[in-house]
Amino acid sequence: MRIVGIIQARMGSSRLPGKVLRELRGRSVLGWVVRAARESGVLDDLLVATTTEAADDAVVDECRRLGVTWHRGPVDDVLTRFMQALEGRRWDAMMRFTADCPLLDPALIREAALVYRAVPGLDYLSTSLARTLPRGLDVEIAGRAALLRADEEATAFHRTHVTSHIYAHPGEARLLGLAHQPVADDLRVTLDTEDDWRLIEAVADAFGDRCVPARTLVGWLRERPEVSGLNAHVRQKALQEA
Repeated sequence: MRIVGIIQARMGSSRLPGKVLRELRGRSVLGWVVRAARESGVLDDLLVATTTEAADDAVVDECRRLGVTWHRGPVDDVLTRFMQALEGRRWDAMMRFTADCPLLDPALIREAALVYRAVPGLDYLSTSLARTLPRGLDVEIAGRAALLRADEEATAFHRTHVTSHIYAHPGEARLLGLAHQPVADDLRVTLDTEDDWRLIEAVADAFGDRCVPARTLVGWLRERPEVSGLNAHVRQKALQEA
């Protein structure tokens, strides 16, 4: 079972342009995501899917610096960008990452891959089917057949979100959700606004340039409501708004 990790990354962002290359403790936000994926030790391949826009030349430059493969494709049709990136590669499943989640936990990535490989016939696995983790720590894996079907059938915003057609129209697909304790779905550690950045900087200042275990991070935030409250007001965009 070969699992390929793909990180979607681009400089364009309606709320926080250039966020993926912001420097966090001497490492780009994208660099934090690449490190977490690599530290998981479960991916057979890893690449960054960015766009053909001139602004994303900077993302390609950072990929070169990080020593990670990249592919450039459409801006809004991210599903096509992913499928193009997978062309010519050996893969049975794809693990999707977004480059605005620098606090990813390699242990969660590893757990998801191990479970996916252990359950025969799975088409999709995610920690967000029934959300229990802070937003920004979620992991998802789509099987080859399910992703190919999505590419054939998906339209509109489902092409922007890559995997959403799979769980919105499961058909005969086998889906599996992973839940974690303690439940912390009210917390937010993804990067989409300046207030998100303030929280993420506070975490990095406290723990340094390293991956923080999810349970440790949740406990730390629970003990510091002045930090967890920095972005508590931020509303996550609906799928249709992307």
